[in-house]
Amino acid sequence: MTVLGLDDTDSRERGMCTTYLATLAAEAIEAAGGTVERRLLVRLNPAVEHKTRGNAALALHTDLPPDETLELAVGELEPLAETADPRTSPGVVVAPGDPSAVPNAVSAFTRRAIRSFVDTDEAVELAEESGYRHRGWEGGRGRIGALAAVGAWAALDEWTYEHIAYREFDRCGTPRDVNLDSVFAAAEAHYPDAWDTVDTVEGQAVCVPNAPGPILYGIRGDDPGAVRSLSAAVDSEPVERRSTFLTNQGTDAHLRDGELGSLADGGAYRVGGVVTSDPETRRGGHVFFELGAGDSAADADAADAAGATVACAAFEPTKRFRDRVRALRPGDELTVCGELSEGTLKLEKFAVRSLNRTESRTPVCPDCDRTMESAGRNQGYRCRDCGTSAPGRVDVEVDRELERGWYEVPPCARRHVAKPLVRGGFDAPVHPER
Repeated sequence: MTVLGLDDTDSRERGMCTTYLATLAAEAIEAAGGTVERRLLVRLNPAVEHKTRGNAALALHTDLPPDETLELAVGELEPLAETADPRTSPGVVVAPGDPSAVPNAVSAFTRRAIRSFVDTDEAVELAEESGYRHRGWEGGRGRIGALAAVGAWAALDEWTYEHIAYREFDRCGTPRDVNLDSVFAAAEAHYPDAWDTVDTVEGQAVCVPNAPGPILYGIRGDDPGAVRSLSAAVDSEPVERRSTFLTNQGTDAHLRDGELGSLADGGAYRVGGVVTSDPETRRGGHVFFELGAGDSAADADAADAAGATVACAAFEPTKRFRDRVRALRPGDELTVCGELSEGTLKLEKFAVRSLNRTESRTPVCPDCDRTMESAGRNQGYRCRDCGTSAPGRVDVEVDRELERGWYEVPPCARRHVAKPLVRGGFDAPVHPER
C-alpha cells in the first residue's frame, strides 16, 4: 500500500482546488492499472495564516509503488497548481506501507496540524526521518498538509463524507448554473443524512461555492449513499467528473478542551465558564460578552478580577445566531466552542448549562404598584406617593428566551470542520439550525 498526500495547489483569487487535483491523480493511478482504496479530505487548523477558506489537505490510498505514485502525482500537479500566486506553495508526500500503521510521530503531527501550528521544516524533517518521498514547489509549504493527510487515517477516529461535483474546467471563473429549487428540494429529501447543503432561513445554497475554482457543488453528510443520491437530484450545468471523499468535516476535530486563563491565540477550544457581562452589539452588528471562570456568578466576578476571563464574539456573518447570544445574561453557565484570535473567542456554538432566572430590580410599591425611587445613598427606596419604603433592590424571577442545551451558528456561517448539532452525540439537548 502507498499513501499519497497533496496540499496547497490552489489560490483564493485564481481558483483551482486541491480536491480536483487529487481526483485527477486518482484517475491517473487507475489509468496506470492501480486501484484507489479511499480518498481522504482532511480539514486542518482553520486559524492558520496561509490557507484557503477550508484549509483542506488530500490523501489517496493506492496499491501502486511509491515511486510511480509520486511520478503520476507530479505529472498532474505541475500543469495545474496556481504557483503564480505568491501564497500558493504546493507539496507532495508519498509514504509506503499501511496507512493505519504510520509512525506515532506522523499521526501526532496530523493532530497538531488540525489543532495548532506546525512549520515546513518540521514537516520535511519528519518526512525524511520516516523514509517518505516528498516534493515541494515555491518553498513547498504544502508538505505540512500533505504529511498531515498521510497520517490522518491513523490519527482520526471519526469520518463523514463529501461528494463533490466538478464543472467543465473551461467554465472556471464564470457564474455557476445550478437550479436552486432542485438543490433545496433534494436537501429536504435527504436531511439529516446529508447536512449543511442549504440554509433554509437565509435562502442560501451552502453547497455551491463562490470561489472561481472547478467545484460546482459539494454535498456533505454521514451516509455515502445519501450524498451521492442528493447530488444526482440536482439540476445544473454539465458535470465533468465526480468524487466522494472520506473527511473529518463536521467532526469538531479542531477543538480541544481548555481552561480560561490558559488559552492561546490560534487554537480552537471547548471551554466552560459563566457570563460576566451583558451582551453588547458593536459597530458592524458584532455581539460581544465576557466569560469568566467558575460555577456561579460570584465565582465569575472573582475570576474577572483575577483576569481569568475571555471575550466571546458572534460576528455579523453568523446572522441569527447573534440573537441567541444577545439573549444571554450575567450568571448564565455555558460551554463555548470556537477559535481564539487576538484574545477573542470566535463562537461556533455554545451550550447553556444553567440559566440565571432572576433579575435585580428597583422595588415596586405594594400599595399603589408604582416603581419606588432611591431614598438617597445607602437609604434604600421609598414610594413618592405612599411613603412606603424598602431596604434595597429585589430579585424577581424573569422569563428567558433560551433553554438548556446547545446552540450553533447557521449552515451559511459554519466552518467546514465544525460539527453540526443535527449529527448528535452532544451532552445536552440540541437546537439545530437548518
